[in-house]
Amino acid sequence: MKNYLETNQEFTRRHIGPGKKDQQAMLKELGFNTLEEMISKVVPKTILNTDTMSIGDGQSEHMILNTLKEMVSKNQVFETLIGMGYHDTITPSVILRNVFENPVWYTAYTPYQPEISQGRLESLLNFQTMITDLTGMEISNASLLDEGTAAGEAMMMAYSLCKNQNAQSFLVHPGTHPHVIEVLKTRSEPLGLKMIIQNPNDFDFDSLAKTDIFCAIFQYPTTDGHIENYKAIAEKVHASGGYVIASVDLLAMTLLTPPGEWGADMVVGNSQRFGVPLGYGGPHAAFLATKDAFKRSLPGRLVGVSIDSNGKKALRLTLQTREQHIRREKATSNICTAQVLLANMAAMYGVYHGPEGLKNIARRILTITTAAADGLKKLGFTVETTQFFD
Repeated sequence: MKNYLETNQEFTRRHIGPGKKDQQAMLKELGFNTLEEMISKVVPKTILNTDTMSIGDGQSEHMILNTLKEMVSKNQVFETLIGMGYHDTITPSVILRNVFENPVWYTAYTPYQPEISQGRLESLLNFQTMITDLTGMEISNASLLDEGTAAGEAMMMAYSLCKNQNAQSFLVHPGTHPHVIEVLKTRSEPLGLKMIIQNPNDFDFDSLAKTDIFCAIFQYPTTDGHIENYKAIAEKVHASGGYVIASVDLLAMTLLTPPGEWGADMVVGNSQRFGVPLGYGGPHAAFLATKDAFKRSLPGRLVGVSIDSNGKKALRLTLQTREQHIRREKATSNICTAQVLLANMAAMYGVYHGPEGLKNIARRILTITTAAADGLKKLGFTVETTQFFD
């Protein structure tokens, strides 16, 4: 029992931080005698809970790690066929060992210290360049949280840019990933914005006097794998004064016509297919690419090329006046935290395979998908999506 208590105290000392003497010194400086007195004065009465929580006895660090190991060992990894924007991938060993398992790459905040993070900033610049190349856009941020929130950011960005003050609705293709639709619903409802889930080909753009829309969101390819040509619809959205947002599969963009070439104003998606493990659903680095004219409204970090005090090329986070750590309530976004580690993994994956290597991976997937569809048909199954390539 003595060893347990000593071990547990050691765990507590290392993880909780200030000891009793430190706490008393801080309380004295603040004008309080006890933590309870400080909490009663600081925490609003409406949320203050004085009930004793039944959380059981404490455990040593060794016991905690054994318990966690036992819990994790119950996970079983199966072949996932769910899709919807998340697909299994192979992480090259060199990226797995030197990036994913390397503590040097873990922190998300080092890029704010350019004097010690030039290598990481260069990798993020590669990520941005890769995204703009594949989407056909002019500028991209250095990653966002996930595809759903990236779509929500793009929707809010379109709303802030729209000049039509009466536009309070936005159109969403029913083939959009379900989790993306749910996030869009969550973001729009509190603001009183109306989400219209309808096939854009069936939408009556002539009735905009009744239903003004500020943007339309298309999934490309759709969540069930169908590939549509949105060029004509994009022209109608633009004619009505709205913006076009494409939510894309990044690997498919190596073979399909980039959204920037058929009229998209903003392109979102996630880079999970570029060597990032599924991780039971996340996290995965998302992105938002757009036109250079909209860069001041672009949420998230942006790596730019500058020069140092010696006149040599240097990288830094640029246009930071858009960000919440400077503008606070006036920031372009309040959910712009990046996925630096995973964005760097995706960037390294692109560098590792190169343009032709990425295309070969996409072609192999297309071949396997077509073969699977043909086989299912011969077995008497109905294959709902028959168009795998445009």
